[in-house]
Amino acid sequence: MSGITAEERGAQAPLDASADFSEVRDWIALLKPRVMTLVVFTGLVGLAVAPVRLHPVLALTAILCIAIAAGAAGAINMWYDRDIDALMRRTARRPIPAGRIEPGAALGFGITLSVASVTVMGLATNWLAAGWLAFSILFYVLIYTVWLKRRTPQNIVIGGAAGAFPPVIGWAAATGEVSLIPLVLFAIIFMWTPPHFWSLSLWAHGDYARAKVPMLPVTHGARETRRQIVIYTVALVPVTLVPWLVGFSGPAYAAVAAALGTGFLWHALRVAREAQDEAGRSLVQDAAARAAFRYSLYYLFVLFAALALDRLLLG
Repeated sequence: MSGITAEERGAQAPLDASADFSEVRDWIALLKPRVMTLVVFTGLVGLAVAPVRLHPVLALTAILCIAIAAGAAGAINMWYDRDIDALMRRTARRPIPAGRIEPGAALGFGITLSVASVTVMGLATNWLAAGWLAFSILFYVLIYTVWLKRRTPQNIVIGGAAGAFPPVIGWAAATGEVSLIPLVLFAIIFMWTPPHFWSLSLWAHGDYARAKVPMLPVTHGARETRRQIVIYTVALVPVTLVPWLVGFSGPAYAAVAAALGTGFLWHALRVAREAQDEAGRSLVQDAAARAAFRYSLYYLFVLFAALALDRLLLG
């Protein structure tokens, strides 16, 4: 008989369950669930505002495929970036650099999910949507992660396209085609990404410098980054009004987009005017940049929600 008593087995069971749950959380963390939330939501809006209605089961399957594909790309990104993740405080506790998941296992996980998501999307909806889904994964992995991220400060500008594909994929899943409106939604996210991410990079520039990632604050300084945040925010606002200008949405959406854009501009100007030293570095721990980053997250959620509600409820 085993030398472990019933009391010892009872005490050991919760520990084993806790360890198992911790491992599950690590695999979920590989999928970058916080990033996935925004990807899924914008993909859902693209599907919801399309002029063709999918069966609810097929619509749910399409959204699930978008989520899994986004997570798969995130897992492959973590596999490739494990060396620089280990150097940055913000990412050092991720499962691979912390040694909780083997790199090869993470890569296999990402590739398997990528193939599965694209295949199911093609079988459940259409192969145009599956093709866009596959292209979004390849763009994020090959164009952004492998090519741009470590080579140019334009990494976020060009690489931002990777996060802008979901509404195009959602629309294509419903309609089997891509037209003006999904491309406008793509453009909104594309223009939103630089001011959103540069606000983060202002207060995380030390991490990027340590890992030698050429983010704009590292290569061109904080002052130029602040100026670019204002420029891209100014360019973003009129793009958000295009759905109303072409008659796809009504005045309710236009009013929300204008109000949100005014708020974003206000935050961008606060970032530009924040107390700085001669190099443009914040003297108040980048409080304005942190606030702008938080606002930009709510901004995109509310903007896309307003478009969906305007389209679905007000026609």
